[in-house]
Amino acid sequence: MKMWVRPLVGAFLLFIGVVWSLQGSGAVDNSEVMSGKSQWLFIGLVVAIVGVTLLVGGIRKLRADRR
Repeated sequence: MKMWVRPLVGAFLLFIGVVWSLQGSGAVDNSEVMSGKSQWLFIGLVVAIVGVTLLVGGIRKLRADRR
């Protein structure tokens, strides 16, 4: 079960990063604290990049372990 942790965490971080980026850019108006503030756009982008890295790395590891 441990082999699924990295891709799951990566997918979660990717989702959160995209939501934060959309809120920071003003595309989503759900939060008075985050909406339209560029710092959340950049934080979201960084979190999304980390998420993609973990997701892709985890999937590659899963595929390599199957061989």
